[in-house]
Amino acid sequence: MSVRAKKYLGQHFLTDETIAKNIADSLSLQGYKHILEIGPGMGVLTKYLLKKDIKTHVIEIDPESVNYLKANYLNLADRVYETDFLKRDLIQIFNDEPFAIIGNFPYNISTQIVFKTLEMREQIPEFSGMFQKEVAARICSKEGSKVYGILSVLTQAFYDAEYLFTVPPTVFNPPPKVESGVLRLRRKEHFTLPCDEKLFFRVVKAAFQQRRKTLRNSLKSFNLSDNLKANVIFDKRPEQLSVNSFLELTKLIETDDNQD
Repeated sequence: MSVRAKKYLGQHFLTDETIAKNIADSLSLQGYKHILEIGPGMGVLTKYLLKKDIKTHVIEIDPESVNYLKANYLNLADRVYETDFLKRDLIQIFNDEPFAIIGNFPYNISTQIVFKTLEMREQIPEFSGMFQKEVAARICSKEGSKVYGILSVLTQAFYDAEYLFTVPPTVFNPPPKVESGVLRLRRKEHFTLPCDEKLFFRVVKAAFQQRRKTLRNSLKSFNLSDNLKANVIFDKRPEQLSVNSFLELTKLIETDDNQD
């Protein structure tokens, strides 16, 4: 019995055992007792997780895959959740315990998986998985890069991001049309922001929505005082600012005379 890959779910099953083991081995397993794998398919990665001294849970939206996993991994059967990761309340599974996230993520929801992780960062000290290569590179990129953007800054405000290795299309069934990239996120020791979090998100998003403009122009909607706009940081474009510079910028805006 095998599972047929479904295009509407963005399924591409990994067939290379070495790559699966390398992804499983990318987590440190430090600081948590649970792992949540997203989109396990037929369990090529799952079986390596089950060999580790940690409690593995899997979340899978495809009923055919769910039946396959329950039939072939009997010791996992009560921790297979047939649901949509993006809609599932993970507190129901883990209460307030920390857990890591891992997976060969469907490309069509991969950035949403990252944003949900950021929302739950208090409980997620580590994250490892496979993305479309361009997305993985964007998440891990630094200032000055053409692909550095909203996803890079918001992720790296809370996590250290490391691009691990590239995966060719030939090791999937069916093969995708693009290369894939595996990355690891490790939560920073001090991951609370030194500024208002909602304002930080607003500043980063507004800046990159007009990435070719200087910050003086892209942040006009913030109604900044002339005194603040005279600061040399506003001469820069968003891709020139490091994550720490964005945090400093947010603090400046937060204390600006014109802000409510």
